[in-house]
Amino acid sequence: MISLEHVTKRYGKTAALRDVSLNVTAGRITGLLGRNGAGKTTALNLMTGYFAPDEGRVFVGGMDMMEKPRECKRMVGYLPEKPPLYTEMTVRDYLGFVCDLREVLKRGQKRHVTEIIGICGLQEVQERVIGHLSKGYQQRVGIAQALCGNPEVIVMDEPTVGLDPMQVVEMRELIRRLGTEHTILFSSHILSEVQQLCDNVLILDRGRLIRSFDMKKRSEDGMIRIELRAAGNPKEILPAIRSLSCVRDVQDIQAAEDGVSEVRITGKERDDRGRMTDQIFHLLAAMDCPIRRMTEEKDDLENVFLEAISK
Repeated sequence: MISLEHVTKRYGKTAALRDVSLNVTAGRITGLLGRNGAGKTTALNLMTGYFAPDEGRVFVGGMDMMEKPRECKRMVGYLPEKPPLYTEMTVRDYLGFVCDLREVLKRGQKRHVTEIIGICGLQEVQERVIGHLSKGYQQRVGIAQALCGNPEVIVMDEPTVGLDPMQVVEMRELIRRLGTEHTILFSSHILSEVQQLCDNVLILDRGRLIRSFDMKKRSEDGMIRIELRAAGNPKEILPAIRSLSCVRDVQDIQAAEDGVSEVRITGKERDDRGRMTDQIFHLLAAMDCPIRRMTEEKDDLENVFLEAISK
């Protein structure tokens, strides 16, 4: 639906993005992750036509953003980190104004605005002045303006930033519902949020795309991690565990107690979880090293993200 091909964007001598190629798949919710300064907002601004790339090309629905900007922008609704609201207008008047900008036909505009107000849960505040609304409601109005014209793609920059816990839950549910009818791309630094909502994940770091993966496949094919605490000398236990065919890596965790080993074991991708735990159990039993604790932990997004940006 949206793709960047070898895109570079500079601000003076600083390259915010460097030779980035990525794809946002149609009909899915995609999360864009990265540390502060990684280039997330720049990437979103390029995809929505706010900026032009210094090098490379941006495509929306197969069309080049530079060659057909009007057609491309009509396909994309954008919620920046700071929603572009006219705070002196009422919610309904503002959405009508945005519909005019996005060339929504007058004869269907009132019904269209009413539908958007219902989708975003703004019925109770539709006649109120935007500047008098809470942060949560203003964020909903920001999403509502992105829906004007019924674009195929909704792009959001940190949509839950600054919201209280209840508002965050409500915003996530709204994004989930929008994802059933629109292609969604949103940036976030909240890993649990991306893990809950997204089908695909893109990770930027220092202006480069360093990882891109399908969350479902990652969950099915991801590595297994086990935290192990056992009686015995680490100098004997670590090399023994490393020798197992199902083990990819072993990290020593300094145990507070003498004569006890604590290690984090990473299994190989696609490896059978039961087989690895069985091999570890039989190995340590043969070494007369009683297991005091063995806990499996899922290879979650936090581990993936930290591993990716540490390279």
